[in-house]
Amino acid sequence: MNKLNELKIWNKAIDLTVDVYKATASFPSDERFGLTSQSRRAAVSIPSNIAEGAGRNSVKEFNNFLGIANGSSYELQTQLVIANKLEMLDIGILNPLLNQIDELQKMTYGFQQMLDKKINKKM
Repeated sequence: MNKLNELKIWNKAIDLTVDVYKATASFPSDERFGLTSQSRRAAVSIPSNIAEGAGRNSVKEFNNFLGIANGSSYELQTQLVIANKLEMLDIGILNPLLNQIDELQKMTYGFQQMLDKKINKKM
């Protein structure tokens, strides 16, 4: 079991989620059940899956949940780009969010590589 608040990747995912909530607050009200909800759910899914994996009993399970978190980050990336193309999200807000997502994806990949080495070492 990991101390969640000490995981840099989890803290960065929390920050991204807060920033996504702020960015989507100005989306049109008719998008409440569309891109607003979808973007927020994908954002929340990232730190939530990191947390769930960290709380599991095996490195293999943790690695699996990191993969799910990474998938959610790609989903979020797609939704934010769509919001920008629909002129709901300014490029000045989009680009910093995409940078955060990119950094998180790199961290997740690196973390998974490290966990893969641990898993393969045990076999």
